[in-house]
Amino acid sequence: MKENYNLPCNIAQTLNIVGDKWTLLILHEILMGASTFNEIKKGLDGISSNLLSDRLKYLTESGLVTNSLYSAHPPRYQYSLTESGQDLEPVFHSLLLWGRKHLEKCYKKLVHDTCRHEVEITYYCSHCEENVTEDELVVLPVAGEEEVS
Repeated sequence: MKENYNLPCNIAQTLNIVGDKWTLLILHEILMGASTFNEIKKGLDGISSNLLSDRLKYLTESGLVTNSLYSAHPPRYQYSLTESGQDLEPVFHSLLLWGRKHLEKCYKKLVHDTCRHEVEITYYCSHCEENVTEDELVVLPVAGEEEVS
């Protein structure tokens, strides 16, 4: 994939990896348990086989997805998320929560498995061992690097 954003920004640089059309949806399908090309394609109505193949190859090269051969003739692969890919799960949760609040038609909600009530995202400081409110958050540049956003 081509680099769309040449900005010193974590969001821009992350979008250079996962911001192309279908990419996040492919990662989400794998996160939700789809592991073969056909399972992923079945969950993404409208994606072409060529585009899915290209995205899976790119996601493997980017270190978000790993593949393993499960059939030699014809060659067929099983896909799973790497640790880096799995670390996107809170991003998907944030998108679900945003959609629940802002979309005219909402399809899913994020709930606590035990009581089935909706949840919200909280921030936690492991140093202070306490929850942090949004107005207590500050974005700072990483030492020796350009300012981030």
